[in-house]
Amino acid sequence: MTSHAHPMPKAAQKDAYTLILEAIDGGIYKPGDRLVESELAERFGVSRTPIREALQRLETQSLLTRDGRSLIVASLDHNQMAELYVVRCELEGLAASLAARHATEEEIQVLRDMVAEDRALLNDPSALARANRRFHKMIHLASHNRYLVQQLDLVHRSMALMATTSLAAEGRGVKALEEHAAIVDAIARRDEQAAYRALRDHISVAFVTRLKLDSVEAVDEA
Repeated sequence: MTSHAHPMPKAAQKDAYTLILEAIDGGIYKPGDRLVESELAERFGVSRTPIREALQRLETQSLLTRDGRSLIVASLDHNQMAELYVVRCELEGLAASLAARHATEEEIQVLRDMVAEDRALLNDPSALARANRRFHKMIHLASHNRYLVQQLDLVHRSMALMATTSLAAEGRGVKALEEHAAIVDAIARRDEQAAYRALRDHISVAFVTRLKLDSVEAVDEA
């Protein structure tokens, strides 16, 4: 096997699909933003062919949509958002239940540490939102069910199409971390039903909060 004289740049170690997906998830590209092959290729240092293939894949997954000849980042309407939250509630609840059964002591300690460390981020909604995704991902992994992890990955990709985070609401960050602590406590007690309910209720409150945020924004824009 031929070894390269120079290591690959960090970006090139990820495929174009992952790079674009992470840019959407990180808010670099927001719902309604137009994605241009040449600009993406230049930004990520990737040739246009894999960029084109990645865009086609993202369009198939409904993360991108067509506006005339342009591809734009999709946005979710009210009904789509409601449907997504129904699925997310059940899948996240299942992940918490399975985590209560299968999580290692080390995974539970990581979850506890996350809750403690995230308190420092309460004044930074975007950083708290990233930490929130890490927390939920850890619970998914602690379920030790690869098929569930795959399905939740799909759900969380679609979550990136929401323009706002419920954690931006006044006081929501503090309450969300209290809910996270209760979820971890239930997992640590190996109480599958309590873990399921705690995480499902947490997602339900987040949905209601997001609906309130969106309704305020709609009034402001009117």
